[in-house]
Amino acid sequence: MEIIRVLIADDKPGFRESVRLLLEPEADIELAGEAGTVNEAVSTVLAVQPDVVLMDIEFRDDPANGIDAVRRIVRESPYIFIIMLTILDDDSAIFEAMRAGARGYIVKGAATRADILRHIRTVANGEFILNPAIASRVQTFFSSMPATIVPDAFPELSAREREILTLMAQGYTRNDQLAEHLVLSSKTVRNYVSSILGKLQVVDRAQAILRAKNAGLS
Repeated sequence: MEIIRVLIADDKPGFRESVRLLLEPEADIELAGEAGTVNEAVSTVLAVQPDVVLMDIEFRDDPANGIDAVRRIVRESPYIFIIMLTILDDDSAIFEAMRAGARGYIVKGAATRADILRHIRTVANGEFILNPAIASRVQTFFSSMPATIVPDAFPELSAREREILTLMAQGYTRNDQLAEHLVLSSKTVRNYVSSILGKLQVVDRAQAILRAKNAGLS
């Protein structure tokens, strides 16, 4: 069993404590650290290198915000996966966070314990997790793109990433299938898949596969 190391970045000690208590009983999740300011969040995340960060969007008395932190972290460590914390279900702010590199978000006070754990485990697996409104907007954007075959599609992908995307389009949709076929570890495959989703700016494997098929990779 792989342990998911989680760091909490929030300026409210009470909220950090509640999340800490929520995570303690989980055998596959451990607390990697905490931070109460944007700069502390960035420096601690880069030093500790957790698997998942729970990042508040707004930090009181701080000119920067959680989205600024996401940009800085993703630029240095793209394989650290970030879930945004917010008190408002604000599509515009969350969409901006996703564009910055966040993988999901949790609305404080509305998410259940099961919701939070599901978000952590989903994002740790290299996936995105969005609410229906944002997912619909992203889906609309990509469904409007023409379905044409492009010989040199996705130049932003490395040779290995393109190989994995092609295999996904051919039916290798799970990390363990890809790992066995390519003789790689599941964690390495997870990181490749996450990088593919980020570079293609899609929210899940299904959309990545759709784009691959539209480009003739299957």
